[in-house]
Amino acid sequence: MNRIKDILKEKGITINELAEKMGLNRVTLSSQINGTANIVSYEKIASALNVPMWQLFVSPEEVQFPSNTHSVKCPHCQHEFPISVNVELKIK
Repeated sequence: MNRIKDILKEKGITINELAEKMGLNRVTLSSQINGTANIVSYEKIASALNVPMWQLFVSPEEVQFPSNTHSVKCPHCQHEFPISVNVELKIK
């Protein structure tokens, strides 16, 4: 099971918009989202959504982002560690 539909909703993106961004038709992307995707497809979806691929498969409860979003708490050991985010815009 993946969280792609949830991430689309969180980001306010429709499946049609994501398909267009990826250069796919909606039916192909919908089929991938519903279980036919392979690792390469998941990497492309994650990239298009601007999220790490692992976020496609974890529940929101497993990753807790503090309100300051400068650190992340491990869902297993509860250890909090700092993060750094670099944003790069890629135009295709």
